[in-house]
Amino acid sequence: MNTSVFIASAALPINYTTTWEAPSNIALIKYWGKYEPQLPKNPSLSFTLSNSKTKTKVIFTPHAKNEIDFEFFFHGIQKPDFKPKLKTFFDRIGEYIPWIFSYHLEVFSENSFPHSSGIASSASSMAALSLCLMDLERQLFPEMETVYFYQKASFLARLGSGSAARSIQGPVTFWGKNAVRDSSSDLFATPFGTTLHSVFDNYQDTILLVDKGSKPVSSTQGHNLMHGHPFAENRFLQASNNLSALVPIMETGALDDFIHLVELEALSLHAMMLTSSPYFILMQPNTLAIIHRVWEFRKETSIPLCFTLDAGANVHLLYPKQDIGVIYSFIKEELSGFCQSGQYLLDEVGRGAKKA
Repeated sequence: MNTSVFIASAALPINYTTTWEAPSNIALIKYWGKYEPQLPKNPSLSFTLSNSKTKTKVIFTPHAKNEIDFEFFFHGIQKPDFKPKLKTFFDRIGEYIPWIFSYHLEVFSENSFPHSSGIASSASSMAALSLCLMDLERQLFPEMETVYFYQKASFLARLGSGSAARSIQGPVTFWGKNAVRDSSSDLFATPFGTTLHSVFDNYQDTILLVDKGSKPVSSTQGHNLMHGHPFAENRFLQASNNLSALVPIMETGALDDFIHLVELEALSLHAMMLTSSPYFILMQPNTLAIIHRVWEFRKETSIPLCFTLDAGANVHLLYPKQDIGVIYSFIKEELSGFCQSGQYLLDEVGRGAKKA
């Protein structure tokens, strides 16, 4: 698809206010490594979450400056230090939404989970902001089709944060051209479709907060270290092959095979960090302690509990809803002690963003 299909026309400005909630997502097949403009070196596949989300309100006020003009507030506090990243985002998307130059924006954003701790806060925040932008564009061009609305929202979000492309729809989404879905694209994320096995409709994700602080190495820095990485090309091939293998597994509900590939992907992601130059480690001792305890629990009980990791120290525990009782007990009694201040987040697979 040519990106020109996403270029809007200019339009007479209107006063408008809108609020959207967009969830975080957790990649099962990891994307690590990109090229400009914000395109993935390998395809990815993710669960869309439900409770871990960003709520963003945007007040659009017409002005005559003919430039992008905005203020940003995070949890009610004006945050000028966030403006450079947002300015980069607006510069990237300006050609696709030229009407934006006729507005002053007040952006109010808040998260239901810790920022910059490896729970894809940039994904949910960029997705929520992009949906607010598209909501106004839909007011300006009311003939817009729903499929186009979500595709362009994902396209715009990707230009702010690659993984944000996957935080628009749910419950499972692809991002990146792949051999399994002809409809897949590097430009925007696409839904898994109706062939997803029912066990994954309400799959659970409990996020163990090993470290709630900001990561010492950002995801952007980590992606950049894949340039010239000695194992990069093999990693991109591995991810593509794992995605092709995981899709039929998620269609049949073969949980043992699901567990194997999901955990392999998580460890492969962090192996790239360990072997970058300069090398770095985002896992903490308690991350490893949790992983070993999860393996022991699964061996002892045969309950299909597995882990995955994003680019951070926190651990996502994935499991069917039918096992929620015994796993909650396991978390409270044995795993919460490995979490910072004993904290963890209860989440599950969700249906995607919504207007608030």
